[in-house]
Amino acid sequence: MIFPNKLVHGRLIKRYKRFLADVELDNGEIVVAHTSNSGSMKSCLEEGAEVYLTYVDDPKRKTKYTWEMIRINKSWVGINTAVPNLLVYEAVKNQEIDTLRGYSFVKREVKFGDSRFDVFASNEEEECFIEVKNVSMKVGEYARFPDAVTTRGKKHLNTLMQVKKEGKRAVMVYVIQRTDVDKFAPAYDIDPDYAATLKEARENGVEVYPIRAIVTPERIELGELLPFELE
Repeated sequence: MIFPNKLVHGRLIKRYKRFLADVELDNGEIVVAHTSNSGSMKSCLEEGAEVYLTYVDDPKRKTKYTWEMIRINKSWVGINTAVPNLLVYEAVKNQEIDTLRGYSFVKREVKFGDSRFDVFASNEEEECFIEVKNVSMKVGEYARFPDAVTTRGKKHLNTLMQVKKEGKRAVMVYVIQRTDVDKFAPAYDIDPDYAATLKEARENGVEVYPIRAIVTPERIELGELLPFELE
């Protein structure tokens, strides 16, 4: 994914009310940026750190900026939760993920039961439902998810198990928007129920793929698969 316009550089003042952040731009102006990440953003919040924003010229929006990334430990961390869905959709459509190739039809936002999955792909032989999660939390050498309790995330895992029971392919993709981690594991201490459900889902045939993304102010692209560990 290439950013169509040059991003706006600044420094984080503070994040507040979950969806807002104050940022000081290079010219000294202080602006309010929309933050799509509703989690705690643990390990990727640092006041005074460099950030990049997208300017949005939409009169219907209350804020003119969207927060895209923050510089932590000398590397960029993507925090826009809308980006992973687009990355995976484009990658599946363009046959760029080895484990998810061979689909002639790819669509975003498809319902199954009472859930809506981020990507649906099919060919003459099978149907595949794909749920995508953004991962930004770092604990040691691990990327971990979630960074806050997520009942919605647990519901998606349960529905993926139902997808598998009905003979369809069920896939969970974690897009890790940072490069300073080497492995992926669930955050047992933050949401033990989610971690237990993820383990159950994998044991029941749900495929799990943690994929590291390379984040820069010019573009964000999917990189390599990371080892997935269930402790």
